[in-house]
Amino acid sequence: MTTITRKFPWFIRDTGTSIIGTECYTSLVENLDIQDVECLKYSLSKALGIGIVVGGSVMKLPQLLLILRGRSARGLSLSAYVLETLAYGINLSYSFRNIFPFSTYGENLFLTIQNILITFLIIFYTPSLRLARRRRNAQLSYAFLGLLIGAAAVCYCSMPILAFLQLSTLPLSLTSKVPQIRQNYRSKSTGQLSAFAVCSQILGCLARLFTTATEVGDWLVSAGFALALVLNGVLGLQLWMYWGKDIDERNDDYGLDDAVAKGRANTASYAPWQTQSFYRIGTPPLPTTTGNIRRGTRKSAADLV
Repeated sequence: MTTITRKFPWFIRDTGTSIIGTECYTSLVENLDIQDVECLKYSLSKALGIGIVVGGSVMKLPQLLLILRGRSARGLSLSAYVLETLAYGINLSYSFRNIFPFSTYGENLFLTIQNILITFLIIFYTPSLRLARRRRNAQLSYAFLGLLIGAAAVCYCSMPILAFLQLSTLPLSLTSKVPQIRQNYRSKSTGQLSAFAVCSQILGCLARLFTTATEVGDWLVSAGFALALVLNGVLGLQLWMYWGKDIDERNDDYGLDDAVAKGRANTASYAPWQTQSFYRIGTPPLPTTTGNIRRGTRKSAADLV
């Protein structure tokens, strides 16, 4: 077998040496020395790291599709995603500027991008902002400005400050998951939270603990993954406990506060187009069963009596 493995084409040899190094490639592939424990651990770490990076590129896509398909971000905590995105961004900058192997942190690049998109979607689909376009646009503008400031801060700050920020990802990881855990507990439902994303994060944290210990050995990074594993485990437990349970979101959809308005919203004949944003003025009265009103035709309150 060694005669065959030593004659592999150049592109296989170059790819193997670029991933696990010349020494481990010679030992494991060319000489088939499966007793080389150090090279076996290193190769396993590299394989897990590459798998995590590839998985991280699609980890949050199911969550994005759930929001877009349902046109709702119900059950998702905005503060949780903002803090989680900040933690991902700091870890990405810290690892990149310390020249760690890309296989040990590459998924943070994709997770940061996906989290940013989810954060904007949560703001866009917030029920209280659906009928307040100016307020929603202002929130999106503030979020985009905060994103630019945060990116500039972690990219251009000094290394001692960046090390402090990396240390701060420990409480950030805690505070980023707690709002989501608390919201799930209060509503007894996980809403639009993606089970695939949570399970993938649990497996990813387990694998990252191994790859970080094998290739990096930075206790700050390892502590962050250990804490994230515990908190993602709590979210996974909540998914199991509240699976199949749901809450009535009709009141959130209409954004009505007083009891009379809620009664209107619950009537079978009430339609979303009969809202204050449609009429521009006043609160729309209850629709009558007589007469036909063309959808999309602006009517005064007197015409509806």
